[in-house]
This record gives sequence, C-alpha cells and structure tokens, in this order.
Amino acid sequence: MKTAIRFIKDEEGATAIEYGLIAALISVAAIGAMTALGTQLSTLFTTVKTSLAR
Repeated sequence: MKTAIRFIKDEEGATAIEYGLIAALISVAAIGAMTALGTQLSTLFTTVKTSLAR
C-alpha cells in the first residue's frame, strides 16, 4: 500500500514530460526560424549570382 501511495505522489514523470514539451516547442520554433532564414539566404545568393553574371 505504501508503494502505491508513493507512486501516486511521485511527480518526477510529470517534470520529465514538461521538459519534453518545452524541448519540442523550442525545436518547432527553431525549425521555423531556420526555414525562413534559409529562404532569405537562397534569395540573396540568387541575387548575387545574377549580379556577378552580368
């Protein structure tokens, strides 16, 4: 019985889940930022390539 009560009161699993959710949110934000930056860099390099080809 004491083991079951101790298991119910244990919150370490909840903390691990919270850290996992935070890591997932940061990952999604980083992927979004890198995608936007990649598109801008592609446009910039295309512009430079076009300017050098003249």
